[in-house]
Amino acid sequence: MLSVADARGRILALLRPTGAEIVPLGEAAGRVLAAPVISRLTQPPRDVSAMDGYAVRADDAVAGARLRVVGIAPAGHPFGGAVGPGEAVRLFTGSVVPEGADCIVIQEDATEADGIVTLQEPGLPGRHVRGAGLDFAVGDELLLAGRGLTARDVGLAAAANHPWLSVHRRPTVAILATGDEIAMPGEPIPAGGIVSSNSHALAAFVRACGGVPVILPVARDDREAIAAAADAAARADLLLTTGGASVGTYDLVQQGLSDRGLALDFWKIAMRPGKPLMFGSMGGVPVLGLPGNPVSAMICALLFGKPAIERLCGLAGDAPPREPARCTVALGANDHRADHLRAVLARGEDGMWEVTPFGPQDSSMLRRLALADAVVLRAPDAPAVAAGAMVEVIRLAACGL
Repeated sequence: MLSVADARGRILALLRPTGAEIVPLGEAAGRVLAAPVISRLTQPPRDVSAMDGYAVRADDAVAGARLRVVGIAPAGHPFGGAVGPGEAVRLFTGSVVPEGADCIVIQEDATEADGIVTLQEPGLPGRHVRGAGLDFAVGDELLLAGRGLTARDVGLAAAANHPWLSVHRRPTVAILATGDEIAMPGEPIPAGGIVSSNSHALAAFVRACGGVPVILPVARDDREAIAAAADAAARADLLLTTGGASVGTYDLVQQGLSDRGLALDFWKIAMRPGKPLMFGSMGGVPVLGLPGNPVSAMICALLFGKPAIERLCGLAGDAPPREPARCTVALGANDHRADHLRAVLARGEDGMWEVTPFGPQDSSMLRRLALADAVVLRAPDAPAVAAGAMVEVIRLAACGL
């Protein structure tokens, strides 16, 4: 069986980012740049004042100097003349520094009366002046391709005069649940059946990861029905299946997709929950087959689906970030499978995260997954740890789960 890291590496090796599209600047946050952002102007375009005050010549800016105010220049209304010896121009934050002036005396250090400003403090050359190009210049590469855009990045692109940006298209992720026992929420539940939680949980998670989910109709436990349902995913960027990925009599996903050309890469992972994870390609569409148990499905989506979707979005597809935490209970030695214990977090008196795993960790217990703050990571064959020992956790909310 593959390790978690090896399986994730093999998945990412098959994936390529989606193509580029142009979106309005206001819709770019959360998207990934497909082309760098090159400045279309210089910022600031001219020397401007960093404070409210008076533009003067540094040679005149001595304590006690009395200078004649020859103009006022609010931001957006530059002074048309030049500042000569013994003169000053009233400025405000963002005002263009007029020709001839080379420093700003702030208004708290000056007193104006009858057109004369008296300086209480001296000025220095360049003081309180934001030079042209202080932030960036025309032609500067401000943001690199492959960057996930934040609100700060959108502000920078706007300042560089970009109304549109080239970003990777959001990947379409088809979601196919299988099983005769499955009913969608609100539908009649068959005898011995259950309501499907996986389709909707996965759709929400796909959206949180930057993808566009498409929930396909439930496929019954029939090889041809599964193959026919998968046809609807022919134009998707990724197909997620849930259920039927193992080797039981009614685990027919592999067989049904094989009828549509599935090239299987692997289907067993040395992990718990989620051992029967399947990955391959069908007609050019990557296929990630998740287990049917809801907790197994979501843990596998976290460890493999999230990096896959992020890679399609144009990001690297890194593993979920880990953080240290102090375990409040003793944990026994682990077996040969990586374990992912659902747990709650709290801050200790020293500010350190303290983590407490739930008792039963059955992969059908969706309520406990919903109440969990994190999963505790336990490596294969990890030794027992005492209460108070440090462990590594993945915080679920930080990963959109």
